[in-house]
Amino acid sequence: MAAAADSASPECPGAPSMPTDPDFLSCVLQPPAPSSSRPDADYAALRRLLLRRKPPSALQHRMDWRCNGKGYVAYRNFLLRRIDGGSAQSTPSNSGRWAASPGPALSEADSWSSLRDLRTNSGLSRTVSISSKQSDAERHVRFAEPAYSFVGMHCIFDSCKTSVTILKFGRASSDLLAYGAADGSLTVCQVSEPPSVLQKLIGHSKNITDFDFSSNNQYIASCSLDKTVRVWEISKGTCIRVVYGVSSQLCICFHPVNNNLLLVGNSNKEINAINFSTGRVISKLNFDDAVTALDIDHTGQLIFAGDAQGYIYTVSVNSHTGSLSRTHKNKSSKSKSPITTIQYRTFSLVARCPVLLSCAQDGNLSFFSITTDAKGYLTLISSLKLASRVQTIRASFCPLLSLEKGEFIVTGSEDANVYFYDLARPKNSCVNKLQGHGSPVIGVAWNHGENLLASSDSEGTVIVWKRAKTN
Repeated sequence: MAAAADSASPECPGAPSMPTDPDFLSCVLQPPAPSSSRPDADYAALRRLLLRRKPPSALQHRMDWRCNGKGYVAYRNFLLRRIDGGSAQSTPSNSGRWAASPGPALSEADSWSSLRDLRTNSGLSRTVSISSKQSDAERHVRFAEPAYSFVGMHCIFDSCKTSVTILKFGRASSDLLAYGAADGSLTVCQVSEPPSVLQKLIGHSKNITDFDFSSNNQYIASCSLDKTVRVWEISKGTCIRVVYGVSSQLCICFHPVNNNLLLVGNSNKEINAINFSTGRVISKLNFDDAVTALDIDHTGQLIFAGDAQGYIYTVSVNSHTGSLSRTHKNKSSKSKSPITTIQYRTFSLVARCPVLLSCAQDGNLSFFSITTDAKGYLTLISSLKLASRVQTIRASFCPLLSLEKGEFIVTGSEDANVYFYDLARPKNSCVNKLQGHGSPVIGVAWNHGENLLASSDSEGTVIVWKRAKTN
């Protein structure tokens, strides 16, 4: 213990000359209690932190504290209460890689670095975020896995001269990417080396509002403001089916179990179930307003649809007959703004059940849990209000994180950036942003391998970002 006390003494010039309190060191550096069934994971990190060479202000903090029999948690809370500056956050450089930004009045920044290094039991680096604007109950050290940092741009597609309104990767594919544009064109690309355009599908005369890949990625079904639904054979680049409607077709998806079934929402306040082979409408269901976005669960039994008034509907669908029936109607926000994104996920670390993401044009992001035994009843878990948008900007869930109990989403923005948010964090929810576009970012999509993120803007540029490895 004498050696530990000597090591903790200040060695740098200008350090305080007051003697080290032996009671303080004996309390903080004591090993875990023998009766403890679980070893104290913080003991080694704290011991290294205290024995590390410190700036004078940090040493003063330690000497001012009196343990009175309390352990590591009390000391950590004492340090956090002494921090009156701003938060220590990370900001990306122009390439998208995270870079640490200096935090004002954060005198313990160097002290926490050693603790941070030793807390990486899984081999993954972590960052610390401490906000002075949070309450005492919320002031805690957040060790966040930097899984949404990027090493730069993987490739760029800029052949399109009009706004790219929607883009998606192929199902279970890390290489196949397609994007639809305001001029009615649909472009299919491969992003592996070398990146190239495989097909340019021409047939729609107006803005492509949505499209979807079949389960085997052989076909694409697209819908447009020209009131048609088209089915394309990708390998030949030809249109094999055209379904004419009486109004603008706004959203579309293949049924995940029965790929002979197409589900299409339109501005005539309907969802139509269409037979893929014949092009005939099998059944339809009426709503209160235009159906602007939809998604379907992995079992193919529930459809989630958003309308132009901000409502989200749960619809039951028969996988064999295609018959539709409405079960629930939910309000996503207090405003009456069109829903631009509906996305289903089978599981969430936050909700421990299936979840749904909705994004409205007024900037409201909503995160729901889904009660499957109640025919898809939605319960709002959290929401986030962003700036209102003129463009129809979309959002997407981020890949699941193994060690981070957050719910991350990525969305475009009219300031030409791609933003990452944690819906489970009440304050300081923005965790990263990517800079590279020169106009409003409209669409975002992850590939199957979750190592590439594609984003599109209103000038026709598609950027594929390469995510940093987290091993």
